[in-house]
Amino acid sequence: MKYFIKTFGCQQNVSDSERISSAFRNRGLTPAKNYQDANYVIINTCMVRESAENRVYGLVNNLGKIKKQKQENNQLYKIVVTGCMVGIAFRDKSGDFLKKIRKSMPNADEFMPIEEVGFDLEPIRTEEKHAWVPISNGCNNFCTFCVVPFTRGREVSRPFMDILGECEELKKKGFTSVTLLGQNVNSYGSDLLLGEKNIQTVRDLDKTYFQKKDLALPRIKISYNIRGKKIEPVYVKHLGRYRIPTLFPYLLDSVAVLGFQKIDFFSSNPWDFSDELIEIIAKHQNISRTIHLPVQSGDNNVLKRMNRWYTQKEYVMIVEKMKKKIPGIKFTTDIIVGFCGETEKEFKNTVKLVERIGFEKAYLAMYSVRPMTAATKVMNDNVPHDVKKQRWEFLENLINKPNLRTPSKTN
Repeated sequence: MKYFIKTFGCQQNVSDSERISSAFRNRGLTPAKNYQDANYVIINTCMVRESAENRVYGLVNNLGKIKKQKQENNQLYKIVVTGCMVGIAFRDKSGDFLKKIRKSMPNADEFMPIEEVGFDLEPIRTEEKHAWVPISNGCNNFCTFCVVPFTRGREVSRPFMDILGECEELKKKGFTSVTLLGQNVNSYGSDLLLGEKNIQTVRDLDKTYFQKKDLALPRIKISYNIRGKKIEPVYVKHLGRYRIPTLFPYLLDSVAVLGFQKIDFFSSNPWDFSDELIEIIAKHQNISRTIHLPVQSGDNNVLKRMNRWYTQKEYVMIVEKMKKKIPGIKFTTDIIVGFCGETEKEFKNTVKLVERIGFEKAYLAMYSVRPMTAATKVMNDNVPHDVKKQRWEFLENLINKPNLRTPSKTN
């Protein structure tokens, strides 16, 4: 029996597919070279953009032809769909999305939640010297455009020593670089410190933010032990208030001293980027000097509609602080064009920010409606597609292909 995995989406999905591969190997299956050669085809899906969702539907429908041929020859051929599309289907209490994907993919034999694939087995690494290491799964931030909290659920951190132990084994096996993965790596450990069920309760104290004195509340543990040593968490401060406690600076520091040639992390959140984290990056030369820091928009009104808790000025301040502390640092980012109600003036503010920061690279997207998100429920997707496309092309030429930049009315 053979299996073949097709992965859509981000690095977290790539890492998940490595664990899926290990699970199927453990069941006695071997990797297939292609769809035709397989008995099991596993589709690891993405929901961040509508285009990614549509590619999954198209692929599964096309695989139906191979499935029919196999069945006519009395050969086993099963199509297993997993990943973010299944995640949202099983979290949608109405059951509507599960009905939708079943109807859209009648050839699928199984919809498997990614949570069924745990961390008990060592992943089948896809690279010889570099390893993806997930440190958390899910997100608590609920940006209005983002479906991740619904596809992956609330943020859950892996135990500190499990991650460190995995990195130590990778170093012994000759891996030279690792990338720590999470939807928001710099809030890693907040659930370990507060308790998963307490996070939102604490955040709601005193009008959303809490102060250090609030952490003395019953049931809330505010310290953590690492190899017998009791440590105090780093308190991330935003808008003058303490937002969350985190262990990420400790984790990054602990991985850095293992001696890897390069350590990266992805993805980080601007409003959870603590001073202590900046100090750790500056301290260790083997931590990447290219930081991925999603901005999404350079306009304050758009950021507010997106539920992004910073202004353009605050984002620039974080970047400037890192530039001052860490010589040679560069930045990549995510930007969405054509978000609900985005005017030409608001888009120009994004252009101004881009020109000021000088991003090394940007992952650009045209806004698309995503199920269950606040933007879909209460806002209008009212920016025409041709305007979105024009704005996307302008930023693509400005950031990613500066030599191909063409005149535009956006100038």
